[in-house]
Amino acid sequence: MLIRHKKINVDLSHRDNPVSSTRKGSPSMTRPPEWLEDLFCRADIRINGSRPWDLQCHDDAFYERIAGDASLGFGESYMDGMWDCEALDQFFDRALSAHRDRKVPLSRAMLVDVVKARLFNRQNKQRAIQVAKVHYDIGNAFYEAMLDPYMQYTCAYWNGTARDLASAQEAKLDLICRKMGLVPGEKILELGCGWGGFARYAAEHYGVQVIAYNISNAQVEWARARCKGLPVEFRLQDYREATGTFDKVAAIGLCEHVGYKNYSSFFELVHRCLEPGGIFLLHTIGRNSSTRCCDAWIDRYIFPGGMLPSATQLGQAMDGLFVIEDWHSFGTDYDHTLMAWHANFEKSWPRFSAEYGERFYRMWRYYLLSCAGAFRSRDIQLWQLVLSKDGIRGGWKGVR
Repeated sequence: MLIRHKKINVDLSHRDNPVSSTRKGSPSMTRPPEWLEDLFCRADIRINGSRPWDLQCHDDAFYERIAGDASLGFGESYMDGMWDCEALDQFFDRALSAHRDRKVPLSRAMLVDVVKARLFNRQNKQRAIQVAKVHYDIGNAFYEAMLDPYMQYTCAYWNGTARDLASAQEAKLDLICRKMGLVPGEKILELGCGWGGFARYAAEHYGVQVIAYNISNAQVEWARARCKGLPVEFRLQDYREATGTFDKVAAIGLCEHVGYKNYSSFFELVHRCLEPGGIFLLHTIGRNSSTRCCDAWIDRYIFPGGMLPSATQLGQAMDGLFVIEDWHSFGTDYDHTLMAWHANFEKSWPRFSAEYGERFYRMWRYYLLSCAGAFRSRDIQLWQLVLSKDGIRGGWKGVR
């Protein structure tokens, strides 16, 4: 099936005909595998129970699907309508908080993914273009309905004064500008700029010049239209092609697409692009432990090649290049952000249902709410790092 828009066609055929994770040749399963029963017992989740976080099983084939590959099995079987849950965010919060996901047995498919991650650079330039087509170029109108006026597709800052998603996202943008210590006339490099919200905000409110890199045609087209007359330039290029030197650099939501094989070259590029004494602001989702693999479901349906860095991986990659001035963790704010996106998505869905279809709806709902549960359980984090090239004389003045 193709989702058709005025200017783009995104091939989603792999989403309508998923590779089944069922183990061929094995007898049909009519009850959950032992590891799943153990997980649900510890998480207080009941199959066909009456509480919002309980799983409602519509098809016993669901058990076979998750036995072959837990991540793909859960996600694909939900997309196929084999099970439901009134409150998916609560379901995932409980399951991940029980920490029993760590006991999920490795399947053959999972082992193949491990080998692929070690042998190949799955976040190369060619695959980066695939991410744009699969996720970011599916329609600006769709994202406009879900996001805020600045089209921020990263964690908002719910600092106690934010009234709603829009004000929380503006608070995030201003927090970044203040942490970077932006001064009128400075030249800023942004790597992976989305719809240009940061560049627009920084130019409008802090009087800086911004050069921003992005590989999504749809996002760059939208950003250029909104930033006419501002000292902002959007380059339709991969972040690895950035050239020149700048007073400061920002990467907001890019690091999740960089990949473990590229972390070192990523920090080296930033270091090379910074003037002496320059500051780098890194805004990224992070993991509690290191990995070299992508989540199978996220990789196939949401962010091809998406990978979350750990603190260890970031530290090793920046070793000898930067001074860490600040490491700010506020992952619980991403829970609030995702729930706000989900509310907007549900509210606007009637406008898009005929174009995108039921299976896309279930996929997107699963994506937003499973991620909200992951942040709520503290299984994943949101970090903002302030890094200086040479160390800030007298120390960095803390900003929150």
